[in-house]
Amino acid sequence: MLRIERGGLDNEQVIAMLRFHFDTNISVTPKGSAHVFDLSRLKEADISFWSAWDGDTLMGVGALKRMSASEGEIKSMHTLKTARRSGVGSAILTHLIGEAKRAGLSRLYLETGSFDFFAPARALYTRHGFSECAPFAGYKPDPNSTFMTMEI
Repeated sequence: MLRIERGGLDNEQVIAMLRFHFDTNISVTPKGSAHVFDLSRLKEADISFWSAWDGDTLMGVGALKRMSASEGEIKSMHTLKTARRSGVGSAILTHLIGEAKRAGLSRLYLETGSFDFFAPARALYTRHGFSECAPFAGYKPDPNSTFMTMEI
């Protein structure tokens, strides 16, 4: 049974997953187009972070960046490779959306890659009600990025 916990940024499994997430995003995304947060950025006050566990095994992570009193951004979504297409990503995203609602947010945004590597992520976000939008919050138009939003 999947357990989603707030925090975990000092856990070695979480640090390793986030390092892999960061390194992979940097390696597959053209220079200047990767908007992935490193560990130190995820520890800042405007970020809430969750880790998802099956027993002692880290299954995935996700974060919510507060942009304003009513808006947030989904960040650092990553699922263990062997757990993909098992519902872990969906569970984390559903949890983040619920936390955003509880925090009084009315709109969520995200940025992800526009190329094939990120097609599963875009499909996940679309299934949960996100749709494409213009760049937001200081992002610039970029052919390597897809910007998405949803009202909650």
